[in-house]
Amino acid sequence: MRLRLQAITREEHLAFVRTRASASHMQVPSWGEVKPDWRAESLGWFDGAGQLVGAGLVLLRPLPKVKRYLAYLPEGPVIDWYAADLAERWLDPMLAYLKAQGAFSVKMGPPVVARRWSADAVKAAIADPAARRLGDAEATTYESAAFGVAERLRSMGWQQTEAGGEDGFAAGQPRYVFQVPFRGRSLEEIHRGLNQQWRRNIKKAEKAGVKVVRGGCDDLPAFYELYAETAERDRFIPRPLSYFQRMWTALTAEDPNRMRLYLAHHDGDVLAAATMLTVGEHVWYSYGASTSRKREVQPNNAIQWRMMADAHELGAAVYDFRGITDTLEESNHLLGLLRFKVGTGGEAVECLGEWDFPLNRLLHKALDLYMARR
Repeated sequence: MRLRLQAITREEHLAFVRTRASASHMQVPSWGEVKPDWRAESLGWFDGAGQLVGAGLVLLRPLPKVKRYLAYLPEGPVIDWYAADLAERWLDPMLAYLKAQGAFSVKMGPPVVARRWSADAVKAAIADPAARRLGDAEATTYESAAFGVAERLRSMGWQQTEAGGEDGFAAGQPRYVFQVPFRGRSLEEIHRGLNQQWRRNIKKAEKAGVKVVRGGCDDLPAFYELYAETAERDRFIPRPLSYFQRMWTALTAEDPNRMRLYLAHHDGDVLAAATMLTVGEHVWYSYGASTSRKREVQPNNAIQWRMMADAHELGAAVYDFRGITDTLEESNHLLGLLRFKVGTGGEAVECLGEWDFPLNRLLHKALDLYMARR
């Protein structure tokens, strides 16, 4: 039976998210306030009994001079992706609704895992001179149901966004992430899962007197100073301070634990800082920043271990390090970041990536050309 889709209130949306063990931090109502250039709307799927059975945050970006929109559901929507009638019950009503709202194209990111690589498998792939990309290496586990979802999407006319991007990152949300499973593990077991270098660095930071503390909104400028330095060092374009201030205000108003800020201090200096996001049992290391000074006291390991310990205390089932490059070549400047994350003993995870549905092929193609030229 076809589900009914309609706009829902943020209260209804948030109540639904609270019933789920995991939902992306980009699929909660407050995320719309973080993106002021987009118009945000909460959508709900209702069954025949009037029960809310699915929800999604859609961001609508207007085209200049015309009332047509790109509709984007980052890492969502939160629906039954494995349903045999995925098109008829779930996605067709969404496309019809968004087309009526003036959308010319819909982009979404199914939160569906396709493959996983253990830490040992990733290390072996990095060491293999013949392996150029993680996706070419033998995975530890394959999620066969995920490939069925991908086939159903293709048969409906959805187009998978090319994952290329510079250094293996796509233009939207990352297709490859690194996660440390927490469910059913004590903090001691998680600590034993860290490699020797990680455990040594945590101890070194403790001996050196590195103190990791939780900060507040007033500490965001200190975070930002390190973040700007990190951007210059790692060659990426930084977001403005106002973005993080808006993020803090919106997310913590929705839930005081939705966003946390951590700072690593040593002898009066702030050497590293990071943000942590929580939705249900899923915790993300979101943004990280550090200075090149005093690296020998290992503030980055110290801050991550404190965040992992706090995430475990919050009842996290997974600690998510977010995006990783799938490029394994030594010349890649992001390979060091991958090695750092692999040291936690977690696993690399490939999701289905982002998918587009052109509702107006001419406007969709024009957008593709514009994005390719940026």
